[in-house]
Amino acid sequence: MAVSNRKHIRRLAAALLTGVSVCVFGVSATAVLAQGLVPQAADGAKMLLRANELVYNQDAEVVTATGGVQIYYNRYKMVAQRVQYDQKSGRVMATGNIELIEPGGSRVYAEQMDVTDSFGEGFINALRVETTDNTRLAAESAERQPGDLMVLNNTVYTACLPCAQTPGKAPLWQVKAQRVVRNGQTHTIRLENAQFELFGLPIGRLPFAIEVPDETVERKSGLLFPQYSASDNLGFGITVPYYHVFSPSMDATLSPTYYSNQGLLLQGEIRNKFETGEHTFRFAGIHQNDPEAFDPNTSDRAADNRLMAASKGEFKINPRWTFGWNVMTQSDNNFSRTYKLTGVGGSTFTNDIYLTGLGTRNYFDLHNYYFNIQDDTYSNTAEQEQAIVYPSLDYTYYAPEPILGGELSVTSNITNLSRREDDWYREGTTNRFPGLEGSYSRLTVEAEWKRTFNTLDGLLLTPILAARGDGIRHTGSGTPGPYFGDMESEGANGRYMLTAGLEARYPILLTTETSSHIIEPIAQIFARPDEQMAGGLPNEDAQSFVFDATSLFERDKFSGFDRVEGGTRANVGLRYTGTFANGIGVRSIVGQSYHIAGQNSFATEDLVQAGANSGLETRRSDYVAMAAVDLPQGFTIGANARFDEKTFAIKRTDASLSYTTPRVSGSLVYTQVDAQPEYGSDDAQDVLKHSMSFRINENWALAGTATWDLADKELVRRGIGISYADECTIFTVAYTDKPSDTAANDWTVSARLSFRTLGDISVGSTEGFDQDYRY
Repeated sequence: MAVSNRKHIRRLAAALLTGVSVCVFGVSATAVLAQGLVPQAADGAKMLLRANELVYNQDAEVVTATGGVQIYYNRYKMVAQRVQYDQKSGRVMATGNIELIEPGGSRVYAEQMDVTDSFGEGFINALRVETTDNTRLAAESAERQPGDLMVLNNTVYTACLPCAQTPGKAPLWQVKAQRVVRNGQTHTIRLENAQFELFGLPIGRLPFAIEVPDETVERKSGLLFPQYSASDNLGFGITVPYYHVFSPSMDATLSPTYYSNQGLLLQGEIRNKFETGEHTFRFAGIHQNDPEAFDPNTSDRAADNRLMAASKGEFKINPRWTFGWNVMTQSDNNFSRTYKLTGVGGSTFTNDIYLTGLGTRNYFDLHNYYFNIQDDTYSNTAEQEQAIVYPSLDYTYYAPEPILGGELSVTSNITNLSRREDDWYREGTTNRFPGLEGSYSRLTVEAEWKRTFNTLDGLLLTPILAARGDGIRHTGSGTPGPYFGDMESEGANGRYMLTAGLEARYPILLTTETSSHIIEPIAQIFARPDEQMAGGLPNEDAQSFVFDATSLFERDKFSGFDRVEGGTRANVGLRYTGTFANGIGVRSIVGQSYHIAGQNSFATEDLVQAGANSGLETRRSDYVAMAAVDLPQGFTIGANARFDEKTFAIKRTDASLSYTTPRVSGSLVYTQVDAQPEYGSDDAQDVLKHSMSFRINENWALAGTATWDLADKELVRRGIGISYADECTIFTVAYTDKPSDTAANDWTVSARLSFRTLGDISVGSTEGFDQDYRY
């Protein structure tokens, strides 16, 4: 007869849905699937049950729903052909095309289910699970046993989608296990007689059972995927990392690597998380079996026992202030680079202790630096030539309220450093001194005020006032021997710079039915006294200098504080921006700078010849121009050039083409720089770099890179790689070499095989050649 007992129906739904849910499990490391128990029903949660027929046998105490049964309860949805709940035995049975959709979107399919209403025991036949992240699990049967155990028989797991043309075809890869046991008390999953299959063929079987954490465990100690490498001096290497969890806030990875030539390298890192930050400690050590494999007279060959220790931490003192460090020490100057130690294997490691603060109107940045130069020279001269910085402080402040209607800002810098040896070299026709032996200290404070006036006819006038003062002290051996310029003797010095400037801009807007254009003439003039002691002081932070359209309208074109632009100078140019209805965008700048009065700072010698051959050393500067075009098809073309102010000959060119289309993407970069003998470069530079990726089809792609030295007509570097990617697998093989390097056969073959949800197997680095699957 029809039933109206809602209590029995609600109990039936909760038992059925929870029974299916607890039979779904997660397998990590070898198979990953995260499912949980049915969540606690929200207050007032309603249950909807639909069926062709719903019968309650009061004598037998059995509730039966048949014919297209649909149950909606607590954000779960389920359909089946027949559902029966026996109150006496406490069992819930469902049969016929069972499908359960969980709140997270995962789908569970089965043919038959039989569970107790206490969910302590149960059985599911022909179980199949599909998760929202495209992982799939299938089992012939699943059984819930006392002791919070779940046993699945003949289980298959994969992260690959089924073949649409041939649904029965084996996926690219899958993991099979004869028996999988999930222990809810220990939160582990045990795989018995497991094997890995590729293209339907078994390629690896584990003769012993393995145990991995279930989906409720975020971290669990155990072995990770091995890694491989190959090198002439080190030999073949295999790394078997071991991950260990000490506490919810502390874990570690120990990565022993055995090299066939040099023996066992022990490397590891310990990570700690705190309420306000985190800390990582790295260490490594090896006793080299065959130091003779390295070149003679190198630090690699001279060392038997090699050690490294590094510490990195960052802590939030409060929402505005951050304190941190990144430091490393090692037994010799090339250990970390030779063995490519994690996080410290670059050619230069920058030791840094810092304190930063960021407010709404100010910025504080304090750093202390020590540079580890990693090379194979036993004398370690390059590191002794580097500056030890203690400290470098930058502070910027913007007044919260307008001052005389304008914006007032204050910029300050403190630099204090020392060097153990002179850093100098000869290039071209000049000697260059990036740094001098001894100590160097400088305090700089600069205030700037500016205000923009908008006249009635649209002319924008911006007066600029600035005042700067420097206190400088340097010690050492005085003027370095091979330096032929005027150098201030060691001791204390002071200098100042006052600037009065005016900028005028007149933007003109032109519009048509299909385009809009902004043409903006810009003119600036800055009146200043001469730079005091120009070129006669050490130059530590203003060594890099390029004059182009991007720096045309800078008030001080030097890149740092050690040099300051003096004399009266005018900058004149035209800026254009255009947009078109067809999606094309155009932008450009063209202009020139004029030294009007006083000493030209860019025509004075300094220790690094910073202004030489820059295009600003003459009264009229070279012409600079840039232009860029953005095309809706995915192409961007840009060029930046400098032209001789008399002959219009090209002095420097930077051009680029980047493109992104459905099949092809890449970039082409061309750099041409005339010889700059006074700056230290006798030869012209003419370099073309190209990188491209061609998508052959949905899964396969070909990538290549090349660098040409057009001046010497030789190929400097090249590389090619092919990559396969689908929803579950990435495979890449790459080859790179340097054909122009005749001193060594510098070539590399690298490979990577990645199984989604399982892990990576790699040899070398395939960065730049990998591709992502496009869903």
